[in-house]
Amino acid sequence: MTKVQRVSSDDMVFKIKADFLRALSHPLRLKIIDRLRHAESSVGSLGKELGVHQSTLSKHLTALREIGILQARQEKTSVFYAITDQDLFLILRPISELLRKKFKRSNNLLNKLAKGL
Repeated sequence: MTKVQRVSSDDMVFKIKADFLRALSHPLRLKIIDRLRHAESSVGSLGKELGVHQSTLSKHLTALREIGILQARQEKTSVFYAITDQDLFLILRPISELLRKKFKRSNNLLNKLAKGL
């Protein structure tokens, strides 16, 4: 394998990772994932619970399904979505913890500034 082929292969791996993370980078998509954490839900129920129009919701559900985060099944006239792999939360939990620490440090700094230190 030449160096050019290896770099190209490495680049593809990073592109796949970036596409996956990009799918997670929208607040509504994270809300959808959180809502589906424990149980599947129909598109109609998701729309009502999240307060979004079905067209907007469908766009985000499609993006999450295409990247493999969600799976869909149809039952009569309803489409139900569920998390494909619960290991997704093994990624999201550390991110939440990092953000919690970041905001705690920021809060500590703001408190010191407020005290004039």
